[in-house]
Amino acid sequence: MTALPVSVVIVSRGRPAALDLCLTGVAQLDHPAFEVVVVACPAGAAAVAARPDRQHIKLVRFDEPNISAARNLGIAQAAGDIVAFIDDDAVPEPLWLHHLCAPFADPQVAAAGGFVRGRNGISYQWRARSVTAHLQERALDLHAPGPHLPELPPGEAPKLQGTNMAHRREVLAKMGGFDPAFRFYLDETDLDLRHAAAGHRVAIAPLAEVHHGYAESDRRGADRSPRDLTEIGASIRGFLDRHCPEADRGGAWARLRAEQRTRLLRYLQRGPLGADDVVRLLSGLDRGWQQGAERAPRAPLTPLGAAVSPYLPHPGRPAAPRITLSGRPLQREALRKKAKQHAEGGKIVTIYRLSRTAIFHRLRFHPDGFWEQTGGLYGRSIRTGKLLNFWRFRDRVGKEISRTENVRGKSAGLDFHRR
Repeated sequence: MTALPVSVVIVSRGRPAALDLCLTGVAQLDHPAFEVVVVACPAGAAAVAARPDRQHIKLVRFDEPNISAARNLGIAQAAGDIVAFIDDDAVPEPLWLHHLCAPFADPQVAAAGGFVRGRNGISYQWRARSVTAHLQERALDLHAPGPHLPELPPGEAPKLQGTNMAHRREVLAKMGGFDPAFRFYLDETDLDLRHAAAGHRVAIAPLAEVHHGYAESDRRGADRSPRDLTEIGASIRGFLDRHCPEADRGGAWARLRAEQRTRLLRYLQRGPLGADDVVRLLSGLDRGWQQGAERAPRAPLTPLGAAVSPYLPHPGRPAAPRITLSGRPLQREALRKKAKQHAEGGKIVTIYRLSRTAIFHRLRFHPDGFWEQTGGLYGRSIRTGKLLNFWRFRDRVGKEISRTENVRGKSAGLDFHRR
C-alpha cells in the first residue's frame, strides 16, 4: 500500500538550538513521503536558514506566544493527507512516522498518538491515557506493538500529547484546527474532546516514539520548575467552560488548583522554588483563572482551507542502512568521529559505550546526528528488574540493539570495539 503523504509541523519560539537538534532528527526519518513545516520566531528562522536541508523546509515566521495559532499557520501550509506534530525540544525515532501513520490505513481513523520517552532516553514520560471533561486522567493498559483503537467508557476520550500526535488533515481542517484561546496549555486536550464529541476514532501507536527533553522556556526552567502559571489557569478555565457541566466546574477547579499547589510544594521541598515563589505562582494561576473567563466559549471554529503551498517532499532517509558502533568510555572520541562520518554518509547510527559498572543507562541523540547510549555493562537500561546483571559485552550490546530495533530499525552491522 502506498504511504499517505505526511506534513510534519514543528512550532518553535526562543529555542533555536533545540529546534536545530529536532530538525536533525526529523531529517533522519525513515518514511517515503513527508514534508517539514516549521513555524518559528526570528531566532528559529535563522536556525532553519543555516541548515543544509533548508531548501526542503517550509518556513513560517511567527513570534507570538500562542501555540494554537502557530499550529494553525502550520496546518495552512501542510499539503500532506496527514499532519503530524512534534515539539521543538523533542527528537523522533527514525521509524516514528511509519508507526504513527499506520492507523490511518483505516479511513475511519481521524487521529493517532504515540509514546514519549523522557530525558534519560529510556524511561517513558508518556504512554496511553484517557481524559474527561472534568480534566480527570486515567492510564490505559495499552502496550507495544499496537496500534490500538481503545474502546472507552462514555465521557472518556483518548488523550494525545502535542509532541507526538497526527491528525487526518481533511478532518482537522473541518474542525477548524486548534482553538487560539488555548495559547499554551490544554490546546491538544481541547481537540481530543472535540474529536470525541464528533464520534471520531482515535488510535494509539506505542511504537511511534519520540524523545522529549523539556527544554527551558519563559514558562519553565531547565529543571522543569514553573516560572509562570497564568496561562495554565486561563486554559483550565477555558477548557472547563467549554466541556465541563456548569454544576461541576467549581469542584473541578478546586481539585486542579490543589494538584498545582501540590506540584509546587514538591519543587519547594527539592529546592528549585522558595516559599515566595509558590505564593507568586499560585497568584498567577488564580489570575489566569479570572482571565480565562474572558475567553468565553465561542461558536464552532471556522474551518481551515486547503494548503496554501504545494507539497515539498523532504528526502529523509527511507530504507537507510543502520550501523551500530560499540566500545568503552575511553573510546568516546574515536567512536563519535566514526559515527559522525557514517551519519554524514546517510546512515542511521547508534553508539553503545559501556563501562564495567552497574551504572544506569542513558540515551540521547547527538547534535552530530547519531544516537548514543551510555552506562554500565551490568546496569539497567529499562528501569525494572534486578539492579545487577552480569553480561558479556557483545551479548549486552545485542540485547540493547534488539530492544530498540522496532523503533530505530534493524542494524545492518556491528562495529565492535571492546578493547
